[in-house]
Amino acid sequence: MRVKWHEVPTAARPHAGRRRVNPTASRSFPWLAAMLVLLFPSAPLLAAGSGLNVLVVVNQASSNSVALGNLYCERRQVPPQNVLRIDWPGANTEWTRAQFETILAAPLRAAVAERGLAGQVDFVALSLDIPFLVKDNTGANSTTSALFYGFKTNDPNVTGVCSLPRWTTNFYANTESPFRLVGPGAGSNTFLATLLTAYDFAQATRLVQQGVDGDSSFPTQTVLLAKTTDPARTVRYWEFDNAVFNTRLAGRPLLVRTNSNQTDGLSDLFGMQTGLANYDFRTNTFLPGAIADTLTSYAGVLFGPNSQTPCLEFIRAGASGSYGTVVEPCNYLAKFPDPQLYFVQARGFSLAECYYQSLVSPYMGVIVGEPLSAAFAQRGEAAWVKLPPGARFTGTTNLAVVFTASDTAHPLQQVDLFLDGTLAFTVTNILPEAGNVLSVRLNDHRVSFTVPANATLQSLAVALADRLNLVSNTTKVTAAAVGDRIELQSLDLTQPGSAVSVSVSNAVGSAGALTASVRAARSNFLDSVAHGVRLLTVRKTPRVGDWLRLELTKTNGATISLAVTNLDTNGTLSQLTGTLLAMVNGHADLQGSDGVVAEDFASSESSGVSECEFILRARSPGWNEAQILSVFKGSLWFSFPQSATNRLDENLSDLRPRNHLFLTAGAIHLTVGFPLATTALADGWHELTAVAYEGSHVRTQTRATLPALIGNTPLAATLTTSASLGVAALSDTLLFGVAANTNAIATVELLSTGGSLGVVSNQADTEFAVAAAHLGAGLHPFCAVVADSSGHRYRTETKWIRISDAPAVPWFAVSLGLNPIRLRWPSVAGHSYDVLSSEEATNPFAVRTTLSATNTGLLEWTEPDPNVTTRFYRVRIVP
Repeated sequence: MRVKWHEVPTAARPHAGRRRVNPTASRSFPWLAAMLVLLFPSAPLLAAGSGLNVLVVVNQASSNSVALGNLYCERRQVPPQNVLRIDWPGANTEWTRAQFETILAAPLRAAVAERGLAGQVDFVALSLDIPFLVKDNTGANSTTSALFYGFKTNDPNVTGVCSLPRWTTNFYANTESPFRLVGPGAGSNTFLATLLTAYDFAQATRLVQQGVDGDSSFPTQTVLLAKTTDPARTVRYWEFDNAVFNTRLAGRPLLVRTNSNQTDGLSDLFGMQTGLANYDFRTNTFLPGAIADTLTSYAGVLFGPNSQTPCLEFIRAGASGSYGTVVEPCNYLAKFPDPQLYFVQARGFSLAECYYQSLVSPYMGVIVGEPLSAAFAQRGEAAWVKLPPGARFTGTTNLAVVFTASDTAHPLQQVDLFLDGTLAFTVTNILPEAGNVLSVRLNDHRVSFTVPANATLQSLAVALADRLNLVSNTTKVTAAAVGDRIELQSLDLTQPGSAVSVSVSNAVGSAGALTASVRAARSNFLDSVAHGVRLLTVRKTPRVGDWLRLELTKTNGATISLAVTNLDTNGTLSQLTGTLLAMVNGHADLQGSDGVVAEDFASSESSGVSECEFILRARSPGWNEAQILSVFKGSLWFSFPQSATNRLDENLSDLRPRNHLFLTAGAIHLTVGFPLATTALADGWHELTAVAYEGSHVRTQTRATLPALIGNTPLAATLTTSASLGVAALSDTLLFGVAANTNAIATVELLSTGGSLGVVSNQADTEFAVAAAHLGAGLHPFCAVVADSSGHRYRTETKWIRISDAPAVPWFAVSLGLNPIRLRWPSVAGHSYDVLSSEEATNPFAVRTTLSATNTGLLEWTEPDPNVTTRFYRVRIVP
């Protein structure tokens, strides 16, 4: 670690009176923007992102990439139009900037635009076997960061690798805001990108499941913030106390500081930040939803030669997300995740949001993880009003949906309607109502603020913080806005946090309704558990007779004076300073709870000038305990960059008692009605999804889904498939028949995962042939859109088929007929089935016969004994 100081393709051919079409590589068509159908089972959408908001990229040259992408789509209910297929035959390590742009970035931007997803997709999940490193002659970036805010070059005016160009700043960092509201500062076409990858396919599938299982799990287990013995890699410990403080105010999770290099043997952790080059963990060290990483040079070199342990070790150990740099970054804190990400996670933000908000300059770092995982997302409840599944709509239909927030602290603000997985329109958006009155009482001093017109949560937070600061001399409290949150810090050293009270109230004021509100994290301030510190530095090589002195005045007024003089012509600054520190740590009067520790000693030499630095730390936590006074001075020969006299409060903001205020907008109970003009839509089967968003910057989603049938014209069509049981093998060729109820057909298009599988013109009765291997292992939806010569369209009901890399063996039901006794069950070609029977259900069953299926359909067996009165039967597939 360098330290910075300070199937496709045969022609169509006729078949059985129909036209059979073989698909080419997935294409995008205008239908995607208006009407792709998706019939997923209803499930909650979590955090500011859901499957509706992610675009999954699969590498068609890798069956594992495709299979993992399909699994992710199934687990996250990603609409089929949100899948992009690329073809990268190279290694999974690196590509050139030109290759990245041509093969991934440009097609991704085009897909988002052509499929009408520009206002919908914020997340990109790159599925296995896609390079993690982008290179050109100006530098190297990670693939995820290049998708996030474009390729960033090195500073041409800086020699060597240690630089932090100003143009690498991520303006989304530390904002606690929705990605769309802020963005990284690179304009449009920016994405919260992560890699779904691991050491092998099995671990990658576990990564997906760990991320999904983490949703709304509300873990109470520990997150470790480890200060290691590696000084160059443990520099993040300066940021630990702020994160610990904020998560304590949030009430979750439990962040624990530790001075340890331990990794092996740990278990039941919800996260970890450490500073080690090499490490290993047990397989189940981390819980679902956990975020864990290390600060070192090459943890982002995921595959290929590496003298350091890749961050994939955290994934193998169960973490849902990790981070590492792909080239030497030097230990700039801006290039590594701030532990504040655990507070952002505790608020309910998703994993990708947490990481990108914690990285000021992420251009060298790759994020590996399940982007949507949100362990603290608080979803509400939703239901369509008086609409049964499969309801039939004609003309303009009035619809209504009811939402209920999870609690009063998480109102619902905005409702969007998605049609077949694509954003159709915003139904309602409840803004902070002008005239509402927000009041905050601090130490019995009330501050009231009237919501102005066109206010947002962010503008309210800024304005209210400004108003509170106008009376800070009276309240002895200072306020700072961060997104939709206001951080309050007490300025009164004489009062513990418990004595600093805060209360809030919200009134409708002159507005027509109360939609804006402010709430406090707690009714009084929370005291810090941080220890006061002070960094002290001295420079120049000592001469004989030069001296250093440190005077420490404790909070009880007692003063300890320690001094050391150089008597050696070959004496060094490191020796002199080290001796002084040993005296501090060995002095009896400094060992008690009101004493001091000297630690983190470091020495260096640059351009012939020696430098030593160390930290003085109060032995007890708290602001008052940090009032120890230090006077560090020496011979006039020495250079001291800091003032001679200092208290141990360099981390003052981490020492003051603290509280939080949160701004929200919306309603706890939200019923919205709206008209839907179905004549503009294709007839046939659709899925309507109403999504409500939490009225804070977290934007947790709650949804209600309804399968619906639209019928405005006589046009109709049916879709049939050779995989009638809903299963197929990768080696299969799937046949799909589309039959319309009129001969005046202009086009028939077959749709599935990733887009169009083919289009036929002027055929009312059509058959498509699809190589299962083209789609890959996984669960796939299939539907057809038929258009007649008059411009009417019909969308068929969706058929779901699970493709596997082994012969498909479905669950099946057995029907029983009498007189004579006859068993019948669905069968799959190539499988054999045992028929077993017993006189008693509790007795062993004996095999009566074995039948082999020569085709997919139904098998039947008749009991040959006509005298049977009572008998129990089973049918099993022969292994």
